[in-house]
Amino acid sequence: MSTQPPRPTVRRRSADPLTMEVVELIGDVVARFYADYEEAAASHALTGPQARLLSLLALEPLPMRKLAQRLKCEPSNVTGIVDRLESRGLVERRPDSADRRVKLAAATEEGLRVARDLREGLHFAREPLAGLSTAERSSLRDLLRRMLDA
Repeated sequence: MSTQPPRPTVRRRSADPLTMEVVELIGDVVARFYADYEEAAASHALTGPQARLLSLLALEPLPMRKLAQRLKCEPSNVTGIVDRLESRGLVERRPDSADRRVKLAAATEEGLRVARDLREGLHFAREPLAGLSTAERSSLRDLLRRMLDA
């Protein structure tokens, strides 16, 4: 006979139809955004992961470990991506001024230009959003932030 108390039964509420429709729509938006992003990346002979890494580095130089965390992949994968971008002159490695043992990956001037072109090449999200009023875009932004903060 077991000495452990029985585990409580977890009852999951089934989602209402509206919630399920919103979930489906979010999935469709994400899929179309990624397809658009892959197309923009391909126009620069980049893979999706290369384009995402370059976009992160356009914001600020980052250590490899932090890049791996943000991309949700292994550090060895990041090393390969940085190597390929570095060979194309889009990324460079620099010593971290705070810790000389750490190498930062940083976008070069050409890398910054390509990252800017990538952002401008994303038509799916930008064009429909432009059709919304400023108040609607602000409301959508606030709702998305609430979802991410939950």
